[in-house]
Amino acid sequence: MKRRIFSTAALGLALAGSLASGPVFAQTRWDLASAYPATNFHSENMAQLVADVDKATGGAFKITLHANASLFKAPEIKRAVQGAQAQMGEILLVNFQNEWQIYGADGQPFLAASFADAKKLYAAQKPMLEKKLGEQGMMLLYSVPWPPQGLYTKKPIESAADLKGIKWRAYSPATARIAELVGAQPVTVQAAEFSQALATGVVDSTMTSGATGVDSKLYEHLKYYYDLQAWLPKNAVIVNKKAFDGLNKGNQEALLKAGKDAEERGWAAAEKVNDETLAKLKANGMQVLPPSPQLKADMAKVGETMLKEWLDKAGPEGKTLVDAYRSK
Repeated sequence: MKRRIFSTAALGLALAGSLASGPVFAQTRWDLASAYPATNFHSENMAQLVADVDKATGGAFKITLHANASLFKAPEIKRAVQGAQAQMGEILLVNFQNEWQIYGADGQPFLAASFADAKKLYAAQKPMLEKKLGEQGMMLLYSVPWPPQGLYTKKPIESAADLKGIKWRAYSPATARIAELVGAQPVTVQAAEFSQALATGVVDSTMTSGATGVDSKLYEHLKYYYDLQAWLPKNAVIVNKKAFDGLNKGNQEALLKAGKDAEERGWAAAEKVNDETLAKLKANGMQVLPPSPQLKADMAKVGETMLKEWLDKAGPEGKTLVDAYRSK
């Protein structure tokens, strides 16, 4: 019988190598792609989620937040998560309405124009979102709305007729359609490129929230904000399902708990941010005004037209969603 002899030095090196490699293999690292600035309340909410997961797992599960479209541009994030190029991503649901109409439900003007109504719409929409994302190999972690959307312009606006021919920044199919219905010229511009588009004259009006107005310093280029409170589009944080299934139970539970907390925290933050950002717009010289009765009536007609068009495209699913929302 031959005896194998190991030197003490070799044994020490093998042991040291195994000890050194242990923590590396034990730690899980994920990427979270976002299109908005690190100072945006959605990004701050995700940063807290990242910290919560890190704390709950004792540093075993590390998520890196890539804000301001530094990893993927806004339109690319959903596909990146679906294809596992990033394990997590934050998307604006209305951006994907052309893919599936239900994604655009919360972008229909004046369908759900308050935080209370937005919560009711989300309650009706959430099971449908979870099912669709599941079919696409993803899962919904949580969703948080933007503050109500208003109208930003360079000149005073008394009615929809005053918007004819104006260069209108669109960020979704719905915002592009609003522009068409009021006779404006829609130009697609993502959040990360908005300030430059204004500075170079590519656009000179938009409908968006007070939060985006502050993020993009719209007061440097535009003078008026009309508080239409037209709709509350939602961001959703989505997760690659295979990546989630590959986590150990402790990491899964930590992520789900952090997501639940982020959703509750984010809805509360959206209401607070709405008040704060409108105050910041005023403080920086922008006129924050209620819409005239004529402008409000004109935009309500736009909303009626768009809801009918949306229901025609969405079919039975859309009717089911709207009926469920209105029954709540």
